[in-house]
Amino acid sequence: MDPIYNPYAPGAGSPPPELAGRDELIETARVALERTRLRFPAKSLMLVGLRGVGKTVLLDHIREQAERSGIQTIRIEAPERRSLPALLAPQLRQALLRLSRQEKARDLAQRGLRALAGFAKALKVKYEDIEVGLDFDPEPGLADNGDLENDLQDLLDVAGAAAEAAGTALALFIDELQYVEEEQLAALITALHRSAQRRRPVVLVGAGLPQLRGRMGRAKSYAERLFDFPEIGPLIPAAARQALEKPAASQNVIFEESALELIVKETQGYPYFLQEWGKHSWDATDVSPITADDVKVASVTAIAALDESFFRVRFDRLTPSEKRYLRAMAELGAGPHRSGDIAEVLCRPVNSFGPTRNQLIAKGMIWSPNHGDTAFTVPLFDAFMHRIMPSDDWKTV
Repeated sequence: MDPIYNPYAPGAGSPPPELAGRDELIETARVALERTRLRFPAKSLMLVGLRGVGKTVLLDHIREQAERSGIQTIRIEAPERRSLPALLAPQLRQALLRLSRQEKARDLAQRGLRALAGFAKALKVKYEDIEVGLDFDPEPGLADNGDLENDLQDLLDVAGAAAEAAGTALALFIDELQYVEEEQLAALITALHRSAQRRRPVVLVGAGLPQLRGRMGRAKSYAERLFDFPEIGPLIPAAARQALEKPAASQNVIFEESALELIVKETQGYPYFLQEWGKHSWDATDVSPITADDVKVASVTAIAALDESFFRVRFDRLTPSEKRYLRAMAELGAGPHRSGDIAEVLCRPVNSFGPTRNQLIAKGMIWSPNHGDTAFTVPLFDAFMHRIMPSDDWKTV
């Protein structure tokens, strides 16, 4: 069939043609955002899940809905080795400038911009990567102590006051939150806590890998009372079928039942993989309907595409010792696995792998579902490790 009309959209954060199976979560977020705007108590949301479950897509969808309803939003992604103040400052500036155009909020928004100037100047010594345009001179004593935990409280408080004056809310959307250092994460949690105590209309919708729950709990013990942590997992079979069938039907193409069953089985319902298999099944088919034989052909090209992009980009960031550790995990299966069992595969004491395991957690490759357990954060990565390191040579390196 004509690839020009292929409706599927595999890609990092690319919105799928059919956002199936997430209606309840989207409604939960909408209610939380609207309650925040009305200054009613509402918990911030942390979307947690493995790679490929569609956290970024959901984050952007919720943000777009919020913007359409008139809520002020900022959107950042937290990469490794960037400070949270450096990421927040430019986006907060844009939000405050937008609020300053509203007469009711102008004075408070401009005060927020003065707070931002003091915040950036005071923290520049510690966080050298802060770069933000300064529209006003700092107001002495406002968010300028040089202490992130105190200054961020003041900054979000005055930004929230400006949003309140404008009759709206300020919603922070932050992706990959697991990469934020715990000290900075603690400051963000404290600032949100103060905003909630003062009934400022400020809310956070974040997304991250499963270890985010533990990191936030370690950063501030009360985080579990301030946030909800909805777990984003693979789609149930009915929703997975919907994600495949509706886009195809828009192009007058259907799937045979056996083809749908095979794709759901191969992808295990993970949204990213559903898009990949949908794309390659379309390209492997001459005419509708898409058959199981078409899917079998597509599986070969879909796996090859994942190996060259989705999996390989993560594999190439690893050191040789980290690759061996993941290959030992793969030897045991999909997981999770006891740390002692992994060490046994590598014929070394379990305590000798502490640094390697910590590095892999920091890189977002593994996480610990329970004490002493280790699991992949990337679905189907065990099979990839067998493909990329197929012989037994890795055991003797």
